[in-house]
Amino acid sequence: MVDLFSFLNSVNITSPQAKEALEQITQVKSYSKNEIIQEIGSRCKTIYFVQEGRARIFYYKNGNDITEHFAFRNDLIVRAESLFTGKPTSKGIQAIEQTNIVGINSDSLFKLYDKHHDIERLFRLLFEREYVNTVKRIESLQFKSAKERYVELLETTNYVQKIPLKHIASYLGITQVSLSRIRADLQ
Repeated sequence: MVDLFSFLNSVNITSPQAKEALEQITQVKSYSKNEIIQEIGSRCKTIYFVQEGRARIFYYKNGNDITEHFAFRNDLIVRAESLFTGKPTSKGIQAIEQTNIVGINSDSLFKLYDKHHDIERLFRLLFEREYVNTVKRIESLQFKSAKERYVELLETTNYVQKIPLKHIASYLGITQVSLSRIRADLQ
């Protein structure tokens, strides 16, 4: 729990009372490599933070496993379209390696919003940040080459080294062969 709360301290929004209330509704769970955190077709009722490890959001298209998003230490990972609509998600969440996840039940969290406006503000800011990241991702896919997207991914995080190349390639929207060529060009 310490990592999540040091992250919350770093954004300096929540009061001691809010932190205590938030701590009461959080659960830490460990997931093995490739273990599913949230199934495709389920309704999202939990907001996840990666405490340690790596996770991804994925889906299947024409039988191919496609990675939509990576989450690293202290990153939020959630299927927002399911969380806010209550509809089943067409995407899943999976641990890429041994991963510790902090889960917060969304119903419990939303009840805290009325009592602790700083928690509401914190999660609004977190969701805004994720929305901006989603827009940047869409623009990257629209306007940048695969090589530019790969370099951007490398510059964004140093956690990429342990991610299987098949996941990186699908995230970039290219084949593993194309990714190998890009990696060779960059060396």
